[in-house]
Amino acid sequence: MSSGTGTPDDPWLLSTPSGGSSYSLWIDPSTDPPLLTCLVGKTTLTYLGTALDDLHAMLVESADWVPLGAADEQKPAMDGTVEAWARSASNPIGGWYGQKKGMRGRFGVYLPPALVHQGRAEIAIENRKARIRAL
Repeated sequence: MSSGTGTPDDPWLLSTPSGGSSYSLWIDPSTDPPLLTCLVGKTTLTYLGTALDDLHAMLVESADWVPLGAADEQKPAMDGTVEAWARSASNPIGGWYGQKKGMRGRFGVYLPPALVHQGRAEIAIENRKARIRAL
């Protein structure tokens, strides 16, 4: 499931890679800097607005499948995953894309489906492990 244009009035309606949960995601240009806002049930998560373009660039550069990984902020992310990259001091922003202290994780769950919706990536699931690559 995916629809919407990614604005506050018409958010992307997405599903987690496993298909287990639905959520909405939009870019809020009224914030400085612009933020991606993710609404999962009653929980709101925010990520820097450059996250999708930066993730896509990383995937293009890797030229291969990258495991998604998924971890709450309080848990370590597995090395080599999208989740670990989104927290790394070596990513384009030098650290966490998540903006809400205590809820900065789960990047690998909620951001990759937006790239798929935009036609810039594909996700494959094998043995309950999800991975992504740029198109």
